[in-house]
Amino acid sequence: MISRRDLLKNTAVVSLTLLSSAAWAGIGAPEKEELKLGFIKLTDMAPLAIAYEKGFFEDEGLYVTLEAQANWKVLLDGVIAGQLDGAHMLAGQPLGATIGFGTQAHIITAFSMDLNGNGITVSNEVWELMKANVPKDKDGKPVHPIKADALKPVIEQFKADSKQFKLGMVFPVSTHNYELRYWLAAGGIHPGYYAPAKGDTSGQLQADALLSVTPPPQMPSTMEAGTINGYCVGEPWNQQAVFKGIGVPVITDDEIWKNNPEKVFGVSKDWADKNPNTHVRVIKALIRAGHWLDENNNANRTEAVKILTKPSYVGADEKVIANSMTGTFEYEPGDQREVPDFNVFFRYNATYPYYSDAIWYLTQMRRWGQIAQAKPDSWYMETAKKVYRPDIYAIAAQALITEGKLKASDFPDFDKETGIRPPQAEFIDGVTFDGNKPNAYLEQFKIGLKGDEKI
Repeated sequence: MISRRDLLKNTAVVSLTLLSSAAWAGIGAPEKEELKLGFIKLTDMAPLAIAYEKGFFEDEGLYVTLEAQANWKVLLDGVIAGQLDGAHMLAGQPLGATIGFGTQAHIITAFSMDLNGNGITVSNEVWELMKANVPKDKDGKPVHPIKADALKPVIEQFKADSKQFKLGMVFPVSTHNYELRYWLAAGGIHPGYYAPAKGDTSGQLQADALLSVTPPPQMPSTMEAGTINGYCVGEPWNQQAVFKGIGVPVITDDEIWKNNPEKVFGVSKDWADKNPNTHVRVIKALIRAGHWLDENNNANRTEAVKILTKPSYVGADEKVIANSMTGTFEYEPGDQREVPDFNVFFRYNATYPYYSDAIWYLTQMRRWGQIAQAKPDSWYMETAKKVYRPDIYAIAAQALITEGKLKASDFPDFDKETGIRPPQAEFIDGVTFDGNKPNAYLEQFKIGLKGDEKI
């Protein structure tokens, strides 16, 4: 646990400095100064760590404690119960909670923490079986991206041998769950359905591969023990498998969906309503942190890696974290490739909470049965607007522009922005996603629920 206030020797002087600053005057004083924010030990919690370490929270008159959580459920429960003021969350968590899948609670987000950052890793045994199905380049190296087509014969062999093929993901409404399902289904492998109305929340109905929850830091050891045959997780836990010599990352999520949204910063709606100034100030600090992480072509990433190696943050080896954070990614040992956008924290409007990002997650919840009934297109937009709050983000961004900390060109044009990205076609299966037409999007898939279909 880290408390910035514990490190301050003269809070009176600091408070006077803050009171005289333009940042303090532009937005009302924080309703709550002392905050406890939760996170999971992943590299994409970096905006929280940087906002803390670089004093961006202090600039907003906030005294923040950052506290690692055991798993995503504990983290969400902490935000709902008020033990945490806010947290680094899976993008699907505020949506899942708000629509009542699992826990029912109105959670909102006004800040997207990053793009990309995940990978799918398989055990050495599975990789040896897959390799024969993977195209090679002239030097004998696997051609990327590796599609799940190469895994399908392996799973079929497992079935023939009466063995289950098991994969880990971090939470039922995680990006990892949906990315893993997307990749598998694109290769003709059924990842299973949820049937909450029937009391089945396993997500394994009709599945060719059985997906289940494993906390991120436990992924490598769980695979090494043979409990799972592979997993989808954020860094550094894919690279950890390479360094330990126990597995091979076969694809990054950027290869499944280019520049996909990943984590968000979430708070309860009640907390946001009670602490509007505090909320905007937190978002301001996080925007600055995201910018710092990406500015000057990632020039600050080496310093960021050293910060994240602290046991109080991610705590993994510096080389493991650096592999992805500094723009490279290692697949098989020695097969290191340039992946400059593996972690994106600010460019491409990464921090803006697009409604269309929320709608994509909702389509996947519907596709796999977490949303049991068909919904009209209007429902998807209405739900996105309940949870994603670009209006709050815009207040924070405008304040940073006014204060001269960032430029208007760093952000979307707020006067014209609709919250819906242009149609996106850079998926591994070539299917185009248009946030304005969620049901038409679902109709394009061979595997998954669509229209009025039910389990």
